[in-house]
Amino acid sequence: MPLASSIRPPSLQPWQVIAAGICALVLTVGLARFAYTPLLPLMRADAGLSAAQGGWLATFNYLGYLLGTLLVARVGDPQHRFRLYRTGLLLAVTATALMGCTTQPWLWSSLRFIAGMSSTAGLLLASGLVLNWLLGQRRRPQLGLHFAGLGLGIAVSGLATALLAGHAGSSGQWRWLGLLGVVFLVPAWRWMPAPTAPSAADVANAPPPPSRRWRMLLVAAYFCAGFGFAVGATFIVAILEQTAAYRGHGSAVWTLVGLAAVPSTFLWDRLAASVGMIRALLAAFALQALSFVLPLLDDGLGAGMGSALLFGITFAGIVSLTLTVMGRQYPRNPAAAMAMLTLSYGVAQIIAPALAGMLARDSGSYRASLLLAAIMMVIGIVLLACMREAVQDPQQQM
Repeated sequence: MPLASSIRPPSLQPWQVIAAGICALVLTVGLARFAYTPLLPLMRADAGLSAAQGGWLATFNYLGYLLGTLLVARVGDPQHRFRLYRTGLLLAVTATALMGCTTQPWLWSSLRFIAGMSSTAGLLLASGLVLNWLLGQRRRPQLGLHFAGLGLGIAVSGLATALLAGHAGSSGQWRWLGLLGVVFLVPAWRWMPAPTAPSAADVANAPPPPSRRWRMLLVAAYFCAGFGFAVGATFIVAILEQTAAYRGHGSAVWTLVGLAAVPSTFLWDRLAASVGMIRALLAAFALQALSFVLPLLDDGLGAGMGSALLFGITFAGIVSLTLTVMGRQYPRNPAAAMAMLTLSYGVAQIIAPALAGMLARDSGSYRASLLLAAIMMVIGIVLLACMREAVQDPQQQM
């Protein structure tokens, strides 16, 4: 009996499929990957983790993410991708819970690597499965609601660690987060439909693949977005913690970023439906550039809050719009097409924190890092503007 018919629920409502994708993102990205950001200061206090060791743990997480992306790109069989998705869910729960069962840096490194690999289950495999289902059901192929899970995951990790503060150390919090992950695993497992092969009519009517120039421009623009995201996600808490208005409220800043991201992907979908995907991306890149400029202009409460809000509003929208526009171009295997983009995003996430950290060390502040991130987003705007004449799919026309 084929896998699809043996494990798929007899009937699924659209809200169930979207909820499965959201829960997959909360589990694999929000908890397994991003809970490390608010927990790092506590881990350093509890286990004597040095700043260098903390950086290496983040690097291992990114390396796992890259390896997972390469693996997804090489898996062509739809049923194998579905099994890989479910394996990623299990790895996310396991790696999160086990972080609280050891204080050995080498074991933490291994677990962060596994957690990084698992994040591709939510970002790439779940995205491709949801898009496959939407296309198969003749529904509008938009992933804005699905990618609301990015912001929700950050908010969940921030709120959970804030609520557990004072009641459990870093090890206890990791174990509690592992248990919380099971709550999201169940719908992510049960409601995600297995992929179906496209019909002959769908194959015949599929748009021609985009030109190499189109792909390379989008890949390069997404690299710029990855650079900006890595600087913001790595340093926004540290940057605002340096100001009197936000000192001691790092978890609140991180939660604010996540809450801003939750509705943003839906709003970016609406904007894209009105003005086109590329124009919507241009607006998102511009606003994220502004989020990096605001702290350079003013270190007050308003500028800091505006920076956090703009970053939260834009980063998930950029991910959602970019992966959607690529996935639509390759409806037969959207996850593999998205993986090509994600590789460039992941490479930027490895380069950017190291470069930004060196700039901060040499200059004594994060101003140069923020300026560099803003410049990278402007370069991304230029690359996107060059794409406007290279769009292949009529749905993407301006």
